[in-house]
Amino acid sequence: MTDAANPRANVPRGEFGFDHVPETDQSFENALAKARAGERLTVADGVELLTTGTDREGIDVGRKELVLEAADRRREEVVGEEVTFVANLNNNVTTACNTGCLFCNFKDRSEQFRSANDESHGGFTKRPHESREIVRKAVERGIYEVTSVSGLHPAFALDEEHREILESSDRGDLNYRPPEEYEVDPGTYCEQIEAMSVDGVHVHSMTPEEAYHGRRGTDWSYEEVYGRLKEAGLDSVPGTAAETLVDEVRDVICPGKIGTDEWLEAMEAAANVGLDVTSTIMYGHVDNEMHRVMHLERIRELQERTGAITEFVPLSFVHQNTPLHEEGMVQAGATTHEDELLIAVSRLFLDNVDHVQSSWVKYGDEQGLKMLSCGADDFMGTILSEEITKRAGGEFGEVRSFDEYVEMIDAIGRVPVERSTDYRQRRRIDPDDGPHGPELGPKADGTPLVDPDWLGEAASDPTSADD
Repeated sequence: MTDAANPRANVPRGEFGFDHVPETDQSFENALAKARAGERLTVADGVELLTTGTDREGIDVGRKELVLEAADRRREEVVGEEVTFVANLNNNVTTACNTGCLFCNFKDRSEQFRSANDESHGGFTKRPHESREIVRKAVERGIYEVTSVSGLHPAFALDEEHREILESSDRGDLNYRPPEEYEVDPGTYCEQIEAMSVDGVHVHSMTPEEAYHGRRGTDWSYEEVYGRLKEAGLDSVPGTAAETLVDEVRDVICPGKIGTDEWLEAMEAAANVGLDVTSTIMYGHVDNEMHRVMHLERIRELQERTGAITEFVPLSFVHQNTPLHEEGMVQAGATTHEDELLIAVSRLFLDNVDHVQSSWVKYGDEQGLKMLSCGADDFMGTILSEEITKRAGGEFGEVRSFDEYVEMIDAIGRVPVERSTDYRQRRRIDPDDGPHGPELGPKADGTPLVDPDWLGEAASDPTSADD
């Protein structure tokens, strides 16, 4: 049965004049047979599965269930019945940014942060010692990982050598202003990484876009940039800023960002200096199914070259409060059918990436759990503070306790497992042996992680580290 009442809710296909459209010479039946047999899928195969057949309009619910079943079987073959999660903290350093991405409401115009500005704004910038104190408190509580992804503050330089280069340049296109022009000096990227590298915590930071910002005005390679960051304490790189790795889509939603080829170059460079990386896709905006599978192919090819990708994280576009929605370019994000199919096809297409994540921040608890039967096997982390999705209009909270994780995962008949960022350390958790807390973090001892009083003090308030 075709779900004609629930087609894509965004923009009509072709409205943006895209060259790449979801048309193939393949059939759904052939693509499904290949998926069931474990054969490597082509882009055409992926499009057929993601659309439930280009021979008809809308999502065919019966066909969709067949794709989900195939993906769930593949998940069981690859990773078994374990559902993993990590004890982590998000410490985003600054919201100051002037890149102008139309899908984002996390940023605040960087001009608002200048000392000469006397207008109030809701943004923040943390000094390195403030980041350190926030992370230190979280490590004491038991976290394993700190994730940090921030706006492109014009005062950010990679390190002092980079700052000297920026200060002496007469170029006007470097998006640089000296820190003394701002209310708060964010320090350098290396200073922030070093500050967050507390007591052996795993530092997961510096997207390709941030690495680009950290080399502007120089002839440094991405290997040089990531090598310096690694020396400062960086342990792995988040594969965000990927959005959709097709330039005709990026030209619409994030024309100020690096292109597809440079994103891939940066990620490969991070892997070349010995850093693990993750990978993502943000979908459900102006993109179509062909764009999504082209993106998956580029991730699969990157993994073929590097072997460094630990997980793939589909991120469903949260449209509320974003310029894309406010300017009438999209009316909504992806449908639930699209979300489930993207998880499933990711599992089937990315045959060299073991782990696919379900985001409870994007999907909520009920649908997030459903994704674990659509091909996903990881359920994110405790987070403790989540600002990006919240600012875009997300409604599903900022924090998750171990007890909640164990209860939910056990309720669907799967095995709850605490993991390290790179999945190399794993600890199965007995649901009957509570209360539950982290044990893999450098100072974790099994004590429950979430304390509302501490959470309000250390994580939700970015200025709380002044005490």
